Amino acid sequence: MQFTALQIATLIKGTLEGNPEVKVSKVSKIEEAIEGSLSFVANPKYEEYLYSSKASVIIVNESLKLAAPVSATLIRVADAYMAFALLLEKYNEMVSNAGKNGIEQPSYVSKTASIGKDVYIAAFAYIGENVIIGDRVKIYPGCYIGDNVVINEDSVLYSGVKIYNECSVGSRVFIHSGCVIGGDGFGFAPLNNGSYKKVPQIGNVIIEDDVEIGANTTIDRATMGSTYIRKGVKLDNLIQIAHNVDIGENTVIAAQTGVSGSTKIGKNCVIGGQVGIVGHIHIADGTKINAQSGLSKSVLEANQALNGSPAFDYKSSLRSQAVFRNLPELNQRIMKLEETIAQLAALVKQDISINE
Repeated sequence: MQFTALQIATLIKGTLEGNPEVKVSKVSKIEEAIEGSLSFVANPKYEEYLYSSKASVIIVNESLKLAAPVSATLIRVADAYMAFALLLEKYNEMVSNAGKNGIEQPSYVSKTASIGKDVYIAAFAYIGENVIIGDRVKIYPGCYIGDNVVINEDSVLYSGVKIYNECSVGSRVFIHSGCVIGGDGFGFAPLNNGSYKKVPQIGNVIIEDDVEIGANTTIDRATMGSTYIRKGVKLDNLIQIAHNVDIGENTVIAAQTGVSGSTKIGKNCVIGGQVGIVGHIHIADGTKINAQSGLSKSVLEANQALNGSPAFDYKSSLRSQAVFRNLPELNQRIMKLEETIAQLAALVKQDISINE
């Protein structure tokens, strides 16, 4: 597919500088772009490539002041990074929508299921009883949709996604390959003989609108009630969300993080990779948790940055790490100081004895 600079500028509401009819057919990094490429410069570190790049069209910030002539056609926008992201999103929509429609065979769709308009159900998918699938939903090969599941419009389930019965998926939700939504929560009651009795998990998972869930992430169903993934949440690959967890709007969580049962995470939190969070605690809005931290108690004050295991104030933890690295040297200094103090005390005692 080819697009002119004018078409792109119109889409992202940018101002053109150069030839409006120049055409592009691919997107490239600024340092690797060739003729016919569309690229962008948002980070000042990459501005140097602007003057040597062979890209045909480059998106830049309105505030950028050129230090030398540029051969490419420029499109100036308020935020080059966001404008480029919008273009990639539109391009991805065009590619993914191309030719993906209807119900492929072999697949199983229950007669009691309700299927919206322009839905794509790939081969080897299973759609259970009383499932409701909204318009323009795409379900790729090998997906399992259990009984009474609801999937709202424009959502995409990539290959191998499993959604257990009674769960709900909002609009414009992207669930990547290998995810399991609504598996049993880890509920076992200890018995007197040392064994464990399984506690039935009869709740569900509710995923709200505009959520994205990375590959092989698991979200357990609630023991009772619901596990909630609120609007705008972004989950990376390989994350474990336990039963009855509630993740607030627009929170982002990086890979290999585990959140234990019944923990409530606030809005707009940023949680790094490999973070461990215990159960039954509350995390305030805007909390930032550094990678590999361990959170063992509630965070009640909003907008804190935390680090370490157990996690505490980010800046204090960095100062503590600096001290920790110097502990051997500090120990030697303390031992020398103790030795000096002992010698001085002996001299003082000797002086006192002589004076007496």
